[in-house]
Amino acid sequence: MHKPKIAIIISATRAARFADKPAKWIYDIAAKRDDLTVELVDLRDYPMPFFDEPASSAWVPSKNEVALRWQKKVAEFDGYIFVTAEYNRGVSAALKNALDYAYTEWNKKPAAYVGYGSVGGARAIEHLRLMNVELQMAPMRSGVHIQGADFMAVWQQGKDINELTYLQANAKDMLDQLVWWANALKTAREADAKK
Repeated sequence: MHKPKIAIIISATRAARFADKPAKWIYDIAAKRDDLTVELVDLRDYPMPFFDEPASSAWVPSKNEVALRWQKKVAEFDGYIFVTAEYNRGVSAALKNALDYAYTEWNKKPAAYVGYGSVGGARAIEHLRLMNVELQMAPMRSGVHIQGADFMAVWQQGKDINELTYLQANAKDMLDQLVWWANALKTAREADAKK
């Protein structure tokens, strides 16, 4: 059986970001599984300007070279894990911009979430789920939420993220759902392509 290829998208781009720790943590967990392959995708590697195209790429091909490279990268995957902070109850501007620069590449693929912050990034993830629905994605019910005190302990006090053992069950549940949906939606996309 085909192993779905999953992107772990690091959605914060600022110099002092925390995102690398949870991204590496979920990558290490996912890489040990035999039912998927994973790749870290860092938005820092795709420095797109604020959306400045005539229309969505759903209607008009993009002109920006970095955006075209981004769309090609997004298209490689069968599903996505967004590692996101919460900025004023929403996602980072860099992530929103990256979502806007692609469209068909996201369609009919599953999305899962690892959030961190005062309420585990829950409000940003809810915001992101709505955007993912508009992009015709299938958001996973389960996610991983690194809560405020634990987030601060890992970020500023040097605690190892692996010590947060309660996150393991959430990660397994989220990855199980993601693999199921990635396989189901890939089968459906392939059937549509044969029509």
